[in-house]
Amino acid sequence: MGPMNEAPTKETKFKRRPEVLVEPMEWNRSETLALAAHSCTRCHGVGLSYSSRSGTAPCQCVLRNIFRACHVRFRQCLEKEKHLCKVTLNHCSSPNSRPTWGRKDEEYMADFFLVSRRFLDEEEFRVFRFHLLLGADWKLCCRRLNTDRGTFFHTVYRIQEKLGRVFRELAPFSLYPLDEYFNSTRRADAVSLHPCCLIPIRPIGSRPVVPTLKAA
Repeated sequence: MGPMNEAPTKETKFKRRPEVLVEPMEWNRSETLALAAHSCTRCHGVGLSYSSRSGTAPCQCVLRNIFRACHVRFRQCLEKEKHLCKVTLNHCSSPNSRPTWGRKDEEYMADFFLVSRRFLDEEEFRVFRFHLLLGADWKLCCRRLNTDRGTFFHTVYRIQEKLGRVFRELAPFSLYPLDEYFNSTRRADAVSLHPCCLIPIRPIGSRPVVPTLKAA
């Protein structure tokens, strides 16, 4: 039998995509300080927690605030009047790619929903759908999901922490920070400053001459 008559094997049926190696994100104080809660008893307002097992990790209050910022922007895009939506010209991150036209509000809502559905399990997604997407209060959610108040709010906090980390660490394009998502900038190679390129305003070691007033 020729190669055209052979039965397709698993290797020929499904071709595996090449794996993309992405370096894990390094959380530092510059990332977390503005997002941390000052009254947090775990990080004491720094935004970082330390443990012997995982080392430096973002605090739970930081991850929740990231999710809340993304969720507020999602609600704004959803409740915006349709005639206010506009098409924008987006510059890609690669220096060799061409700019493309897109609708940022609709793209963000789709990314927010699809990423959440991908990383949440079935129980978490039901709470996410009823409470955070449809806007049902905790009493209605507890009655619909047949759960108690404590379990419901623990699930909500777990969803916020999980999606907050995903929205920030998502590669190659994260949903947070929001200004980088909606105002995509064209990034080329990293900019490096060399001391030889810095031209001082005045010679080093010289003192500015201050005019003095002479007395009459």
